Amino acid sequence: MLVVAIDDDPVLLSLYKASLESAEVRVESALEAMQGLELVEQLNPDLVFVDLVMPGLNGMEVLRRIRQLNARIQVVMVTGNYSIETAVEAIREGAADYVCKPISPSKLREIVENVRTMTSRLARADALEKELSEVLTLEGIIGRSPRMLEVFDLVQRIAAHFRTALILGETGTGKELVARALHNLSPRKKQRFAVCNCAAVVESLMESQLFGHVKGSFTGASDDRVGLFEWADSGSVFLDEVGELSLQMQSKLLRVLENEEVQKVGAPQPRHVDVRVIAATSRDLDQEVQTGKFRSDLWYRLNMIEIRLPPLRERKEDISLLCRHFIARFNRQYGKETEGVSRRALDAFMAYSWPGNVRELENVIGRACLLGRSNFLELDDFPELRNRAAVPGSANAAPTALEDAEKATLIRVLAEARNKALAARMLGVSRPTLYRLMEKHGLKPKEGK
Repeated sequence: MLVVAIDDDPVLLSLYKASLESAEVRVESALEAMQGLELVEQLNPDLVFVDLVMPGLNGMEVLRRIRQLNARIQVVMVTGNYSIETAVEAIREGAADYVCKPISPSKLREIVENVRTMTSRLARADALEKELSEVLTLEGIIGRSPRMLEVFDLVQRIAAHFRTALILGETGTGKELVARALHNLSPRKKQRFAVCNCAAVVESLMESQLFGHVKGSFTGASDDRVGLFEWADSGSVFLDEVGELSLQMQSKLLRVLENEEVQKVGAPQPRHVDVRVIAATSRDLDQEVQTGKFRSDLWYRLNMIEIRLPPLRERKEDISLLCRHFIARFNRQYGKETEGVSRRALDAFMAYSWPGNVRELENVIGRACLLGRSNFLELDDFPELRNRAAVPGSANAAPTALEDAEKATLIRVLAEARNKALAARMLGVSRPTLYRLMEKHGLKPKEGK
């Protein structure tokens, strides 16, 4: 294990070396912040002790720079003047611990052992998650949440048998991936898979797009054209955003499903086709049927098998796996060596609602991988998310373990102190700060002396 100590006190640096150096632990030290950062960049240590108050760069800035270099490095802040506010800031910036001078050799060894244990657990967790990302995948779809495992099970059970299927879900949930999985797991996987985005084709061209046309059937029809249904004969047709079709086109689509035949624009006779139809929509088709915007008979025909995809906000257990999957892909695409997303950034991901679902997450990770400079993506690499997510410490975030500890410390000190002035001195804060902290944690004045 490699430890770097950064402190402007040579006596304390000697203590680090005397207390920690062994066959299992190597200790390097620096008297200046910049020299220490150079050591960290060169050696990539497991643990760094950083003095909070130093000439030049202070310890908090050193912490931020180390986190930018490698978010896996554990950093312990050391100070002679403890304050709750500084401790909270250090932990939020990613410090593993925050301790006060003087530090006993036994305390130093305890910290090193804790970091060794934590590092080992993180390594095992990473290995397990890598295995999970390889196992919990269905035709390129990633998921371990109960909702997604249900989708996997349904897709696998119906793929060999369905004639029509309807995939429902918000934009960006992966409806086309599920459609391709249905095709690839079916007996027709070697046949063609045709895709039509019904929202992207103008109404006047939709019939020709789906069913084809013959030469001279309308102005501009200079040649015969094969439609998607004919082109995918013996395969599958995926109609994305089927709810965008006009009532007239819905009627023609229903005829194809009922009679298994298509008629080109301008052709006198229909032609038999054998295709499986997979439709998808982000609309509420139940409501569309009730308002007369979608044909009920087509709805019943398509809805023989229904697959509902959950939005990302309802399957947050999958976010870390999806991040790993996208990072691996963008590493190959951009020639990068990004290892992962920091815990701080992942906490922000878990607090965010992801209105754009998996597609939004993919775009956010792709941008960060392209522009990121360190081997771990930190919260600062996601500026578009940082302004919108409820990150730890914000008004919308759930209480963290650190905040719980802060509140417990306040209650204990207020109980021990004779008055608020003494409590403030014991905590190393001003009286106005003490009152603000009490208000933050809902501690009324009567709870103290």
